[in-house]
Amino acid sequence: MTLSDRPLEPDEQETIQELLALRQSIDNIDAALTALLAERFKFTQKVGELKAAQGLPAADPDRERQQVQRLRALAEEAHLDPAFAEKWFSFVVAEVIHHHERIAGERAGA
Repeated sequence: MTLSDRPLEPDEQETIQELLALRQSIDNIDAALTALLAERFKFTQKVGELKAAQGLPAADPDRERQQVQRLRALAEEAHLDPAFAEKWFSFVVAEVIHHHERIAGERAGA
């Protein structure tokens, strides 16, 4: 049984309205994050093409370490768990490196 299966008390109606508004905000943020990730990947695609054209390695551990430090500091300033920010960044970087390796492989096969 859910709250909507029975008549709601006024305070329950308020709670549901607040919940719906908060969820709408979360949905809007998710849409913005998705758009930002798409934009980020457009740039990393170009980086991958440039690296492949110049024979550079897909991964850049020094750059990654610098970015981790930077993002951990940004996370702390934003009151976000720095470990979570690092996990997110590591996931994104792994995907970027995969794309860069694919680009390099396609270039080598051409």
